[in-house]
Amino acid sequence: MPLHTPSDADRAFRTTFEACAVAPSAFTHEAHVRLAYVYLSEHGTEASISRMRTALQRFLAHHGIPAAKFHETLTRAWVLAVEYFMAKVPSVSSRDFIEQHPELLDYRIMLTHYSAQVLFSADAREAYVEPDLDPIPAPGRAG
Repeated sequence: MPLHTPSDADRAFRTTFEACAVAPSAFTHEAHVRLAYVYLSEHGTEASISRMRTALQRFLAHHGIPAAKFHETLTRAWVLAVEYFMAKVPSVSSRDFIEQHPELLDYRIMLTHYSAQVLFSADAREAYVEPDLDPIPAPGRAG
Protein backbone atom coordinates (compact mmCIF):
# COMPACT_ATOMS: atom_id res chain seq x y z
CA MET A 1 0.00 0.00 0.00
CA PRO A 2 1.39 3.43 -0.88
CA LEU A 3 2.44 5.78 1.92
CA HIS A 4 0.31 8.56 0.45
CA THR A 5 -2.97 8.28 -1.36
CA PRO A 6 -4.90 11.14 -2.87
CA SER A 7 -8.57 10.92 -1.94
CA ASP A 8 -11.32 10.95 -4.56
CA ALA A 9 -11.83 14.62 -3.64
CA ASP A 10 -8.10 15.27 -4.20
CA ARG A 11 -8.24 13.65 -7.63
CA ALA A 12 -11.37 15.65 -8.49
CA PHE A 13 -9.59 18.83 -7.38
CA ARG A 14 -6.59 18.01 -9.63
CA THR A 15 -8.89 17.35 -12.58
CA THR A 16 -10.85 20.55 -11.96
CA PHE A 17 -7.67 22.58 -11.62
CA GLU A 18 -6.14 21.09 -14.76
CA ALA A 19 -9.37 21.98 -16.61
CA CYS A 20 -8.88 25.59 -15.38
CA ALA A 21 -12.26 25.38 -13.66
CA VAL A 22 -10.93 26.68 -10.34
CA ALA A 23 -11.37 30.42 -9.85
CA PRO A 24 -8.10 32.29 -9.29
CA SER A 25 -9.42 33.55 -5.94
CA ALA A 26 -9.94 29.93 -4.84
CA PHE A 27 -6.41 28.86 -5.73
CA THR A 28 -4.88 29.70 -2.38
CA HIS A 29 -1.52 28.70 -0.96
CA GLU A 30 -3.21 25.69 0.65
CA ALA A 31 -4.54 24.69 -2.78
CA HIS A 32 -0.99 24.89 -4.16
CA VAL A 33 0.20 22.53 -1.39
CA ARG A 34 -2.75 20.22 -2.08
CA LEU A 35 -1.95 20.05 -5.79
CA ALA A 36 1.72 19.30 -5.06
CA TYR A 37 0.61 16.53 -2.68
CA VAL A 38 -1.64 14.98 -5.34
CA TYR A 39 1.06 15.06 -8.00
CA LEU A 40 3.68 13.62 -5.64
CA SER A 41 1.26 10.87 -4.58
CA GLU A 42 0.86 9.86 -8.21
CA HIS A 43 4.27 10.64 -9.78
CA GLY A 44 7.96 11.00 -9.02
CA THR A 45 9.59 14.29 -8.07
CA GLU A 46 10.61 15.55 -11.50
CA ALA A 47 7.32 14.51 -13.13
CA SER A 48 5.43 16.25 -10.32
CA ILE A 49 7.44 19.45 -10.80
CA SER A 50 6.81 19.31 -14.54
CA ARG A 51 3.08 18.69 -14.10
CA MET A 52 2.84 21.48 -11.54
CA ARG A 53 4.63 23.91 -13.87
CA THR A 54 2.44 22.97 -16.84
CA ALA A 55 -0.79 23.16 -14.83
CA LEU A 56 0.09 26.53 -13.29
CA GLN A 57 1.14 28.06 -16.59
CA ARG A 58 -2.05 26.83 -18.29
CA PHE A 59 -4.12 28.18 -15.38
CA LEU A 60 -2.48 31.61 -15.64
CA ALA A 61 -3.00 31.76 -19.42
CA HIS A 62 -6.61 30.59 -19.19
CA HIS A 63 -7.50 33.22 -16.62
CA GLY A 64 -5.65 36.03 -18.39
CA ILE A 65 -3.11 36.36 -15.61
CA PRO A 66 0.29 37.58 -16.85
CA ALA A 67 2.71 34.71 -17.47
CA ALA A 68 5.27 36.64 -15.40
CA LYS A 69 3.25 35.66 -12.31
CA PHE A 70 4.69 32.13 -12.64
CA HIS A 71 7.74 31.60 -10.43
CA GLU A 72 9.96 28.61 -11.26
CA THR A 73 11.95 28.62 -8.02
CA LEU A 74 8.88 28.80 -5.80
CA THR A 75 7.15 26.07 -7.80
CA ARG A 76 10.07 23.65 -7.53
CA ALA A 77 10.91 24.59 -3.93
CA TRP A 78 7.36 24.00 -2.73
CA VAL A 79 7.12 20.62 -4.44
CA LEU A 80 10.43 19.67 -2.79
CA ALA A 81 9.17 20.90 0.60
CA VAL A 82 5.95 18.89 0.28
CA GLU A 83 7.98 15.84 -0.75
CA TYR A 84 10.19 16.22 2.32
CA PHE A 85 7.21 16.29 4.67
CA MET A 86 5.53 13.41 2.84
CA ALA A 87 8.53 11.22 3.75
CA LYS A 88 7.84 11.73 7.46
CA VAL A 89 4.51 9.91 7.96
CA PRO A 90 1.85 8.28 5.76
CA SER A 91 -1.39 10.04 4.91
CA VAL A 92 -4.67 9.08 3.27
CA SER A 93 -5.52 12.42 1.69
CA SER A 94 -4.21 15.94 1.24
CA ARG A 95 -6.38 17.02 4.16
CA ASP A 96 -4.82 14.37 6.40
CA PHE A 97 -1.35 15.37 5.19
CA ILE A 98 -1.90 19.10 5.77
CA GLU A 99 -3.38 18.46 9.22
CA GLN A 100 -0.19 16.58 10.10
CA HIS A 101 2.02 19.37 8.71
CA PRO A 102 0.29 22.72 9.29
CA GLU A 103 3.64 24.51 8.98
CA LEU A 104 3.29 24.06 5.21
CA LEU A 105 0.41 26.54 5.29
CA ASP A 106 2.85 29.32 6.13
CA TYR A 107 3.77 30.60 2.68
CA ARG A 108 6.65 32.55 4.26
CA ILE A 109 8.51 29.33 5.11
CA MET A 110 10.61 29.71 1.95
CA LEU A 111 12.14 32.85 3.46
CA THR A 112 13.91 30.56 5.94
CA HIS A 113 15.69 29.03 2.94
CA TYR A 114 16.03 32.06 0.66
CA SER A 115 16.81 35.69 1.23
CA ALA A 116 14.10 37.93 -0.19
CA GLN A 117 16.68 39.40 -2.57
CA VAL A 118 17.36 35.98 -4.12
CA LEU A 119 13.83 34.56 -3.98
CA PHE A 120 12.16 37.56 -5.55
CA SER A 121 14.81 38.11 -8.22
CA ALA A 122 14.09 37.86 -11.94
CA ASP A 123 16.57 34.97 -12.13
CA ALA A 124 14.63 32.95 -9.53
CA ARG A 125 11.34 33.63 -11.31
CA GLU A 126 12.69 32.37 -14.64
CA ALA A 127 14.78 29.36 -13.53
CA TYR A 128 15.31 27.37 -10.37
CA VAL A 129 17.80 28.95 -8.00
CA GLU A 130 19.25 27.00 -5.08
CA PRO A 131 18.54 28.39 -1.59
CA ASP A 132 21.10 30.88 -0.34
CA LEU A 133 20.30 30.59 3.39
CA ASP A 134 19.42 26.98 4.22
CA PRO A 135 19.02 24.04 1.80
CA ILE A 136 15.57 22.53 1.42
CA PRO A 137 15.98 19.19 3.16
CA ALA A 138 15.66 16.06 1.07
CA PRO A 139 13.44 13.18 2.19
CA GLY A 140 15.20 11.03 4.73
CA ARG A 141 17.45 13.87 5.96
CA ALA A 142 16.83 15.99 9.00
CA GLY A 143 15.78 19.52 8.33
